[in-house]
Amino acid sequence: MKLPFEPVIFGYEINIHLVLEYLAFFLGYRYYVFLRKRTNDTIVSTNRLSIILGAAIGAFLGSRIMGFLENPIFHSDVKSILELFNAKTIMGGLFGGLLGVELAKKIIGEKESSGDLFTFPIILGIFIGRVGCFLSGTNEFTYGKETTFFTGMNLGDNIMRHPIALYELIFLIVLFFLLKKLKTKNLKNGLLFQYFMIAYFAFRFFVEFLKPNYFLIFGISSIQILCLICLLYYNKTILNLFVKNAS
Repeated sequence: MKLPFEPVIFGYEINIHLVLEYLAFFLGYRYYVFLRKRTNDTIVSTNRLSIILGAAIGAFLGSRIMGFLENPIFHSDVKSILELFNAKTIMGGLFGGLLGVELAKKIIGEKESSGDLFTFPIILGIFIGRVGCFLSGTNEFTYGKETTFFTGMNLGDNIMRHPIALYELIFLIVLFFLLKKLKTKNLKNGLLFQYFMIAYFAFRFFVEFLKPNYFLIFGISSIQILCLICLLYYNKTILNLFVKNAS
């Protein structure tokens, strides 16, 4: 199959990434509903709805802000303004969603950890979205640097590049089953989501070195800075993890 994959249906070219992005939201939410019906959720429905709203607003703002910072070029013409509005990244969405949830819980006075129920639906959503990124080839900035490594692929510009989206798909499959296994143990409420965030942001920090990032601060990209902020946010969980493994 040639990349980018640009199917044409009834004479119209389909944006496969956009289609899969909407599918990711739909299936991710349906998976969440499926899990909630089979889980003894300690958070009442009204509070859960407020948490989802906080997550959605935070994710929207975070994804747009980080999307701009990932490629901070701005001109005052209409096209640039539209591109600025459409710029988004899952990393900003995840961390912005996290902050939105924490703010919503503070406002409504909810003390229970709420992230575990979202963990697997989020992984599913990211996975579907990354399939779209991979099929989009060089049309999406999820491709890697030129490489002679055996995993190199022609993603649309006749240059053998690291298929970053494909690497992430493999990582997400492994992470999904690892977290499923951890879920069978008596984890403290909230730890499953924290482990997901730590693992995913750590992975993205390192894989960013394989991307042709042009806007670097202290030798790292804006996404990598966000990764470090997130890992710092969960520093107590990380320390406890190391202490637990050392004992």
